[in-house]
Amino acid sequence: MFLYGAGGHAKVIMDILKAEGKLVEALIDDSKELNELMGVKVFHSINQAMSPLIVSIGDNNTRRLIAEKVNATFGMAIHPSAIISDSVKIDIGTVVMQGVIIQACTQIGRHCIVNTGASIDHECVIGDFAHISPRVTLCGNIHVGEGTWIGAGTVVIPGVKIGKWSIIGAGSVVDKDIPDGVLALGNRCRVIKSLE
Repeated sequence: MFLYGAGGHAKVIMDILKAEGKLVEALIDDSKELNELMGVKVFHSINQAMSPLIVSIGDNNTRRLIAEKVNATFGMAIHPSAIISDSVKIDIGTVVMQGVIIQACTQIGRHCIVNTGASIDHECVIGDFAHISPRVTLCGNIHVGEGTWIGAGTVVIPGVKIGKWSIIGAGSVVDKDIPDGVLALGNRCRVIKSLE
C-alpha cells in the first residue's frame, strides 16, 4: 500500500493499515524537506507502479485534485474496530477510522474520510470526497453532498440533505436542509455565508 500525503492524516491511516495487517511500502509528498515518516520512506514524485494508493490528505478539495491527477489503483483503509453493516457500500479511496459505526444500507462515496467515532445511521448517502469528522452523528436517511465537510461533534437529524462543497461547523445541530457551497453552523444550524 502507498499513501499520497505525509502529514498527520497519513499517520492515522498508517495506524489503520497496520491494524489491518497491511504494509505501507512508501509515501509520496510534495515537500522536499520530508524524507521519512514513522520509519517509512517518503518520495517526492508519483510512479505509476505505486498502487494500491490512498490519498492521505485531509483537505477535501486537495484530495480530489490529487485523486483525479494520479494514475493509480486506489485502495481503502477500514479500522478493525469499526462496526459496519454487511449491506453498507464503501467506494475506493475511502478511510474509515477507529470506533466508527455505519448502519444498514448506507452508501459511502469515493475518497471519503469517516473519522474517529463517527456514527452514520441507516440509509445515509455520503458523496465523494466528503469528510465526516470525529464524533459526528448522522441519523437515518441523510444525504451529504460531494466534498462537504461535517465538523466534529455535529448532529444531523433524520432526512436532512446537505449540499455539495459545504462546511458544517463543529458542534452544530442540523435540523433542516443546507444548500451547496455554504458555511453553516450553530444550534440550530444556519447558513453564515457562501463559499463560492
